[in-house]
Amino acid sequence: MKISAFVIASNEESNIGACLATLSWADEIVVVDAMSTDRTREIAAEYDARVFSRPWEGYARAREYAISKCRFDWVLAVDADERVTPELRAEIEDVLRQTAYDGFLVPRKAFFLGRWIRHCGWYPGHVLRLAKRDRAWVTDRKVHEGMRVRGSVGSLANPLLHHTYPTIESYFARFDRYTTLAAEEMFEESVRVRTADFVFRPLFMFAKMYLAKLGILDGLEGLMLCTFSSFYVLVKYAKLREMYRRRARSGSHKRPSSQNRQDAGTDLPTPKT
Repeated sequence: MKISAFVIASNEESNIGACLATLSWADEIVVVDAMSTDRTREIAAEYDARVFSRPWEGYARAREYAISKCRFDWVLAVDADERVTPELRAEIEDVLRQTAYDGFLVPRKAFFLGRWIRHCGWYPGHVLRLAKRDRAWVTDRKVHEGMRVRGSVGSLANPLLHHTYPTIESYFARFDRYTTLAAEEMFEESVRVRTADFVFRPLFMFAKMYLAKLGILDGLEGLMLCTFSSFYVLVKYAKLREMYRRRARSGSHKRPSSQNRQDAGTDLPTPKT
């Protein structure tokens, strides 16, 4: 059974080569590039990828477009900061020889500041990444976007390696956009803001990740991740409150929308709360 692997990229010259090197076994590689200004496209071409450049319209539309460009029966979605291990490759090739499933969940082994986060609710962090092309579809949300299938879903045992947030700077580089998108989504769903949200929700997030999900066992990196995630919740609700106050001052009942309505993808800095 032939397989197409696809990657969505934007200014990923530091990641794209290492990612595509782990996909060389696929029958084709499709890269959808969001008009990168670095060497992303050139590097992708060096790995014989079929590269398509288009303006950024969000992860959901980019994934839909990538799937439409795939030519084979099965598609594998991989992010630029992810790597397919030889063990995962062998498992994929094995299950595709004969399977009754229409898609597969894949665990992710995520690294924060270079450390594998085994707890905090991050592992195994299953995501649906392998699917029959004609059964796949994409959820169109600002946050928690992802690929889905119409049909039955199985699970793979070997994880993707996810090298997310190698530095604190990389975490906060995405922080502002993600908290804004999360607040916008809550605003559009008419989620109300109470004073208690600023006190208890961040505390609950920290307690859930650090204590209930055993983030305490992930060392200093686990402590930082849980602290940053609780701050994420606080900022998200602060921005939501600001949106309601802005609407009240303007007398408008319009709901906000981010520029280009781009979503945050699956690589979120914190679980939803």
